[in-house]
Amino acid sequence: MKTRLAAFIICLSFNLPAPGLSAQEPTPPSQAYVPPGYPLVQEKLEDWRDRKFGLLMHWGLYAQLGIVESWALCSEDQPFQDRGGVPYDEFKEMYFGLIREFNPTRFDPEPWAEAAEKAGMKYVVFTTKHHDGFSMWDTKETEFRITGPESPFRNHPRANVAKEVFAAFRAQGFLTGAYFSKADWHHPDYWSPLWATPNRNNNYDTRKYPEKWRSFRDFTYRQVEELMTTMGPMDILWLDGGWVRPHSTINDEVRSWGFDIADWEQDIDMPRMAEMARGHQPGLIVVDRTVHGPYEDYRTPEQRVPTGILPYPWETNLTMTQSWGHKFQPVYISTRQLIHTLIDVVSKGGNLLLNVAPTPEGTFEEQAYTRLAEIGSWMDVNGEAIYSTRPFSRFGEGDDIRFTQTKDGTSLFLFLLSWPDAELTLESLGSGALPLQEGTEITLLGDQVPLEWVQDERGLRITIPAGAQTAATHAWVLKVRLRER
Repeated sequence: MKTRLAAFIICLSFNLPAPGLSAQEPTPPSQAYVPPGYPLVQEKLEDWRDRKFGLLMHWGLYAQLGIVESWALCSEDQPFQDRGGVPYDEFKEMYFGLIREFNPTRFDPEPWAEAAEKAGMKYVVFTTKHHDGFSMWDTKETEFRITGPESPFRNHPRANVAKEVFAAFRAQGFLTGAYFSKADWHHPDYWSPLWATPNRNNNYDTRKYPEKWRSFRDFTYRQVEELMTTMGPMDILWLDGGWVRPHSTINDEVRSWGFDIADWEQDIDMPRMAEMARGHQPGLIVVDRTVHGPYEDYRTPEQRVPTGILPYPWETNLTMTQSWGHKFQPVYISTRQLIHTLIDVVSKGGNLLLNVAPTPEGTFEEQAYTRLAEIGSWMDVNGEAIYSTRPFSRFGEGDDIRFTQTKDGTSLFLFLLSWPDAELTLESLGSGALPLQEGTEITLLGDQVPLEWVQDERGLRITIPAGAQTAATHAWVLKVRLRER
């Protein structure tokens, strides 16, 4: 089996293209945002917005192959679902058989949590189950789990992986979030063995077989209830699999995704599930991704940053490499680009959820630790311009300047994505747009020496002294004290 598995890995890891990071794509809402109606959820959501920077981890059987998560199980003709020429039935049998191979004996989430905390991250979302249906916790609902009878990891002292992850990050002061796929390609009441599986949808008409769908819906409910009752305090339920939704919510936005949409209902009964989840976890943020309405407490543009400030809570989720799951030859995004993306996201009112993919052995790669440490060094100097901030009246000026402000409006932060000449001119901050009082203090974070400035109707001009650039790397922040508290 190991020889055959190695051949699959070599074939797939060189043929799967990387999802691109397009940093300036719009995310127009097709339906108005519905704010949560519960005071505890509103309070938790405000706390989440203040935290700004989180860690996402995609980890499961797919790490063993080094592929784009479990998407190769899907029969659609999509480039990221390529199986490297392997016949579908053979691939599917091999993939589900990975439960007998996946044995992450070096798994220890405490170094992950420590590194994330030092990077300035404040919340975590972990994949408890991807679309393949493999559960990364000790669920009682299926044997296809990390503690299942076929799993070589089942007797490890940390075999209940998701619970261990949440406990380690909670100990570092993180909010904890459970990623959970509403689809389950292993469950016989989602992909029934009676019929072929032509695409990502369930493979039978729920109008003809309502009892099968009811069985799957109840299975999903019970699994979510396990997560809400056995993992300790939970802050976010992050639901993926946006095609599993009431048929009435399918709109042009959904149709533009480029896959076949089922003609029948795939309604998972979110009102019932959300009520149960919040009954166990009061104040829980529910994110039914892409299903706009009362169960999408914040929105989640994927691998992209909106072009402007959005009027609702949102979070860009993106990968540190070219894939959500572990790859054997990863290409890491530079620290500079990651910091610039964080700045761009926060200037537009969003949070950044950055994905790191653990290896099959249960470790982070050294490059991931290096990126996190370098981001942390930058945050140590400039974090006050990130945390608990809100957008200014505009998100920036040109390509190299971004703005944020404190929630009380006492300070404005100017992010310099490239080091300016001796004088920085901001045309958008002239006296007509931002009248500054005489004696207003402008400093470079990490330096604190007041800078000279002049403002008139043509703009704000700030003198930048030679040598000040050494206060930070990758990006620099000027703090404008608009008024005292």
